[in-house]
Amino acid sequence: MRRADRLFQVVQLIRGRRLTTAALLARRLEVSERTIYRDVADLQHQGVPIEGEAGVGYRLGAGFELPPLMFTQDEARALVAAARLAQSWVDPAMARDVEAALGKILSVLPPAARASAEAIALYAPAVALDDATRAQLQTVREAVQARHKLRIRYLDASNSDSARTVRPLGCFYWGKVWTLSAWCELRGDFRGFRIDRIEALDVLPERFRHEAGKTLADLLRKVRAEQALRPPTRPAPR
Repeated sequence: MRRADRLFQVVQLIRGRRLTTAALLARRLEVSERTIYRDVADLQHQGVPIEGEAGVGYRLGAGFELPPLMFTQDEARALVAAARLAQSWVDPAMARDVEAALGKILSVLPPAARASAEAIALYAPAVALDDATRAQLQTVREAVQARHKLRIRYLDASNSDSARTVRPLGCFYWGKVWTLSAWCELRGDFRGFRIDRIEALDVLPERFRHEAGKTLADLLRKVRAEQALRPPTRPAPR
């Protein structure tokens, strides 16, 4: 990669995150951290408002804009492939947004790049989720974004029925099913719910604030801590 291209990528990666470490930049660009430190220093010297320092992380100052991007043919094909896959596995509202966003991207590509991208032979037939699950997913996703509590009636794997009031924290896709990760007020702990097993769903007018110990970040830390305590899996003998 030419250095000019690498400097452009450094700015792009920093712009795309709240805080970006030199280690992450080095891994993504396949260079040493020392090279990243030099690149960032050069960009700062050229007037790019990169804030932060080595050993902590970097972010881009407010108000800085780059010129519109131009995608390569490989990047355009990747976007079309990702959009086709996503449209089969997200809710109807987001699927429409994906289609609209993809149309905007394709409209600014040169004709050859657009034709190449649209001709990619990778498809995802729209049979992944049934209509009821798609509708549930949209309701849950919007509740997560708006921080509205949910009242759900849930049927677990043993066909036990329960009513819960939960704080929806995030939706997770596992290759076959979507799940909701939430803080369950009934159990006083984090719980996961398969969205296709939610029998009834009501969005409550009550909104919730992030509280220590009840956030998505707390859940992810808990999961990582539990994984760290598990013994390593040994490969099966051959």
